Amino acid sequence: MKSGQYHSGKPLLRRHQQPPDPPSSCSCKTVLLCLSALILFSKFFLFPSRRSYPPLVLPAGCNLSQGEWVPDLEGPLYTNDTCFTIQEHQNCLKWGRPDRDFLRWKWKPAGCDLPRFDPVWFLSLVTGKSIVFIGDSLARNQMQSLMCLISSVERPQDLSDGKNENFKRMFFPRHRLTIAIYWSPFLINAHLVDNDGPNHTGLWNLFLDEVDPAWYAQLRRYDLVVIADGNWFTRPSLFFENRRLVGCHFCHRPNVTDLTLRYSHRAAFRTALAAINRLAASGEFTGTVFVRSFSPAHFEGGEWNSGGNCRRRRPYRANETRLQPLDQEFYDHQVEEFRAATAGEGGAKMRLLDTTAAMLLRPDGHPSRYGHSAHDAVAMYNDCVHWCLPGPVDTWNQLLFAMLAQESS
Repeated sequence: MKSGQYHSGKPLLRRHQQPPDPPSSCSCKTVLLCLSALILFSKFFLFPSRRSYPPLVLPAGCNLSQGEWVPDLEGPLYTNDTCFTIQEHQNCLKWGRPDRDFLRWKWKPAGCDLPRFDPVWFLSLVTGKSIVFIGDSLARNQMQSLMCLISSVERPQDLSDGKNENFKRMFFPRHRLTIAIYWSPFLINAHLVDNDGPNHTGLWNLFLDEVDPAWYAQLRRYDLVVIADGNWFTRPSLFFENRRLVGCHFCHRPNVTDLTLRYSHRAAFRTALAAINRLAASGEFTGTVFVRSFSPAHFEGGEWNSGGNCRRRRPYRANETRLQPLDQEFYDHQVEEFRAATAGEGGAKMRLLDTTAAMLLRPDGHPSRYGHSAHDAVAMYNDCVHWCLPGPVDTWNQLLFAMLAQESS
């Protein structure tokens, strides 16, 4: 035995290793809770619940763009208290509009009934997609209407780069849905060169053969595009083609031909649709374009800056009114250029969202003086261009919903 070692002469006893404790009921419950939370997260955030909807098939004689307004006993799907996205200028109830009758009408197309907007069904159609509205403040009017209609199901997050209402991007995380607005009143490259101009509404340079890069550069990001133009072409403007001055509208310049706003409106619309077709032909844009038609104003007793107003409190019947000549020309330009853009092959998938006849019959749906405080000094005191929210403009999105549901069927 080596020095310093001790041995008792008995065999060394080895300590037996104890088997691991069985998992406690507490840890099992923790695992089950984690799994349940993961399933709920997947269901409600990654894979929103999808109901089974019957195919939407409208009869062959159905014409969504023609019809009458009929009484609606159900009323709107939201109010100015339940929707946070209503812009002040369209918040008619907040600013004291006394009547509610304008909320009690629904569009009845010729030959069919228009399905009521179903926010859950609509969201099931656009889950994982992106929608962009392109145009002037009426495009924003429609975007805000859509957000009001669906925000009862999910409230969106504002992912906009700034506070400019003309360039907004809203995200619905549960449905992975993006809704955006790009303000582009002419749809083409346009620059304000004089804040005053010949009639104190400014003077614009319009490059009639150049699409507006503000929206065009972003177009490939979107699955559904709603595009429109109209009212801004009444402003004085200089027309350029190939960067050469070729004419104007109400510019009062010597040696510059007044080609009128009809020339610029048709050319701009043609340029915008042709640019979309080129992007689709290259494979960079694969979405669907909804071309929304002209929305008529309803000033009576004067123009927007000369005391005109819209005080009517019920819709017209279809045989009680007709489009003003210029409004009719704008509408014809849009329809004709839409048909030309969809005549060939290899272009974008385009649909006509024809709202003109329906909105012509709704002089009662504008804010009039109820888009601001009675004491505010605003440029357009009586607004007969935009639409109250809630109001007839919600029908634009009801029609959009019906068209999407039809295609999905």
